Amino acid sequence: MAGKFSFSNFFGMTEDEDYSTDLQRTKTTDEVSPTSRPDNIISMTAAGNAKMNKIVLCEPRIYSDAKKVGKHLLENKAVIVNFTRIEGAQASRIIDFLTGTVFAINGEIQRVGEQIFLCTPPNYEIDGNLSDIIDQNDFDSEVN
Repeated sequence: MAGKFSFSNFFGMTEDEDYSTDLQRTKTTDEVSPTSRPDNIISMTAAGNAKMNKIVLCEPRIYSDAKKVGKHLLENKAVIVNFTRIEGAQASRIIDFLTGTVFAINGEIQRVGEQIFLCTPPNYEIDGNLSDIIDQNDFDSEVN
């Protein structure tokens, strides 16, 4: 025989080409660069740095405290406002102010208690109605 017989030679490749091709295949499958990760893998550092939405609790005591609530809304923070420590007339004025504020930023305001309101900027969604839940619980206790 005139030369060494191998499958590589049979298919038109030399052994050196076959070996280098195997090395390239091994490198591309074993080594994944940090910039080329599959779509379903999320970097833990990126997930940890995600900005958290905040809910601020506020108990206004004078009308000027409404301005603080408005600033929180402008900073995309939801605010729970408890009016138990302020007169009814002042609370009503603050509610009017906050209604205008949430309207201007395309947010929402919802009563969640007798003297408690939830004000949310547009990046929050209020799901459900607390009075519906209370009414349902009252109905369930009457049936049982």
